[in-house]
Amino acid sequence: MAENGSAKLRVEPNETVEEQGVRMPKVKIAIVGVGNCASALVQGICYYGRKTSQQAIGLMHWDIGGYRPQDIEVVAAFDIDRRKVGLDLAQAIFAPPNCTTVFCPDVPPTGTIVVMGCVLDGVSEHMQAYDPLHTFQPADLPQPRQEEVVRLLKESGAQIMLNYLPVGSEAASRFYAECALAAGVALINNIPVFIASDPVWAERFARNGIPIIGDDIKSQLGATITHRVLTDLFKKRGVALERTYQLNTGGNTDFLNMLNRNRVLSKKKSKTEAVQAVAARRLAAENIHIGPSDYVPWQKDNKVAFIRMEGRLFGDVPMNLELRLSVEDSPNSAGVAIDTIRCAKLALDRGLGGVLEGPSAYFCKHPPRQFDDDEAHRLIEAFIAGNQGNPH
Repeated sequence: MAENGSAKLRVEPNETVEEQGVRMPKVKIAIVGVGNCASALVQGICYYGRKTSQQAIGLMHWDIGGYRPQDIEVVAAFDIDRRKVGLDLAQAIFAPPNCTTVFCPDVPPTGTIVVMGCVLDGVSEHMQAYDPLHTFQPADLPQPRQEEVVRLLKESGAQIMLNYLPVGSEAASRFYAECALAAGVALINNIPVFIASDPVWAERFARNGIPIIGDDIKSQLGATITHRVLTDLFKKRGVALERTYQLNTGGNTDFLNMLNRNRVLSKKKSKTEAVQAVAARRLAAENIHIGPSDYVPWQKDNKVAFIRMEGRLFGDVPMNLELRLSVEDSPNSAGVAIDTIRCAKLALDRGLGGVLEGPSAYFCKHPPRQFDDDEAHRLIEAFIAGNQGNPH
């Protein structure tokens, strides 16, 4: 058991003494939204805790500043679904409507109980028209006030908050950002509500000396990062990009939620800007279409992206490229989240506050400043090595 009567997720690594080296302090996180992405992350903490560095397939970094995946502990969790609230986190991550791949089915009890969160605009009304197995079912419980969330964060010892709310949760995201500021907790904003990229919010985090990484997490190898790399390739090889689209389908609650087109305005902006930022020249609005396209229930957490790019190469000769990418959406996100957490902890250790521009540029679709992926990679490696990672 850990402080305040709450046990934490802890898995003894299967490593030699030489591999373990010096024991690092735990990286204590709070999760807002125990959905598929949170499920993949918690499974991953357990899964990699049973691996050696040589066995750890699928990580961008095994070690970040001495912190390994198994050094992460979830000490607080918020959700609004009656099938999750009141459960140990190890049970809640497998409760409906979660449908991601179960790659670590035996996550041990954590002692961290999922508590009722604040709904606000976190649940879209249109979801009531769908099978409850695939939608949110809000618990009939009082919603916490800001001071109650702040108290729980402080009592749990949380150092970093991860925002995993549904796309379009503008008011709810700002509620939890306020809680992070009041509790002195670093924020990783994984969704396309613009907080880190909003100068007013960014200045507030800087003034309070609290790190923030955001906005809108990139997948490890997803549609946006693939589209960006191809767009950059066109630029570097002298191919004039004339028009492009990216169409995405999926069957999880994220895609169901985004059937409400009013909720995806910031998502479309985030994904579109991520590609526009690396193009040789910005495309006219009618020549670029990027965003969620449809909800296909049987796909579950599988996301299928269709990318088409049309351009002209030597001699003004036309060409086109078409690509189909199929990935399990939430583990794809967790592969990045597990690094953002450890980078946020390094910032806390180093006394850094405000937007972490290098980590934000590398890990997020809509950072305050966009860089091409080669430069963003250089910045994140410099940050991990001990530089702040904020370019001059």
